[in-house]
Amino acid sequence: MPEGIPPISFTTPSPRGYLYACASVDPPRRAPFVRRSARREQALAQWRALAQNLTELNEVAAATVYEAVLIPPIEGGPRHDVLMLVQTTSPEELAAVPVEKLQADLVMPARNIRRIGDTDATTRGTFLFNHFTAPDPEAAVPVWDELAGWYTARTGVDNSTLLRPVEEGAPYAFVNYVRLPGSAPAFLLNQVLRPSFHRFVRSTLKANGMVAMPILCRPA
Repeated sequence: MPEGIPPISFTTPSPRGYLYACASVDPPRRAPFVRRSARREQALAQWRALAQNLTELNEVAAATVYEAVLIPPIEGGPRHDVLMLVQTTSPEELAAVPVEKLQADLVMPARNIRRIGDTDATTRGTFLFNHFTAPDPEAAVPVWDELAGWYTARTGVDNSTLLRPVEEGAPYAFVNYVRLPGSAPAFLLNQVLRPSFHRFVRSTLKANGMVAMPILCRPA
């Protein structure tokens, strides 16, 4: 850990269940910025209506639809431009969510294993869904802990909800759900312009065989 970064203070993980769903409707081919699209607007309208219906279920605590605003062109990374995060009252209630209605490219039931602050304090702003792959998901968690310390100390991020899949065969070791302190471009620049991002964050990921693939979005 670089000097000057204090130990991170975790809060108790959320007792809720999480269903992360996403689709590639009309994403940019390689450009990072996501332009407006009639096809995407139609899909967002359908997903918003479904989210509203889901919140009427007793088992569902919240359902929020997001549209991507920036997708870094990472080789092999997800290109999802329509996303939804459904929160159930407990992980055991995830089975009550009618996932077949989502028509999504990915549906990942998950639970929260690490938490910093309250990502859901407001639904306004820019949000990050960061998708991590790792050869050993268990060993990757303490690595994420170290990286989270750098982000809270250097970028002003004051919240994080780390979601681990509850089913075998998920494409990601975990997905990090974060509310950002500013815009998507400002957040990315705040990383890449810092030498310690390259010396510590990127080198730590590489040393542990991990890849981080972010999608930055806003509530739709």
